[in-house]
Amino acid sequence: MSAPNISQVSRVRALYKAILRIHRGLPLQMKAMGDQYVKDEFKRHKDAPPLETGIFMDEWTKYYLTIGKQLAARKKVQTIGVDLSPELLDCFQNDQVAQLYELFKETNKPLNDDDN
Repeated sequence: MSAPNISQVSRVRALYKAILRIHRGLPLQMKAMGDQYVKDEFKRHKDAPPLETGIFMDEWTKYYLTIGKQLAARKKVQTIGVDLSPELLDCFQNDQVAQLYELFKETNKPLNDDDN
């Protein structure tokens, strides 16, 4: 493995670990769902082409910064996440839209009494 590849692997690993660490500040159910989603996404993009990897890293870095700012705000009613713009959604592939829809359905399920 060449030096640039080792450096890239280190950056990816550092971002992955940082995201999992920041998830510790989320409510328990959000943390569990977020951790699993991050693990799946990073695994899915393990062998992505360089252009896609750059976009992937940029977006996950933005996610990390956004969640960090939102958790640091410590408001009574805390907003987690941001809405996706129509322009960004237009860039998604069909399988990404389907995956996003599944995530949407999962996050909008009513809570069970057992989950409290």
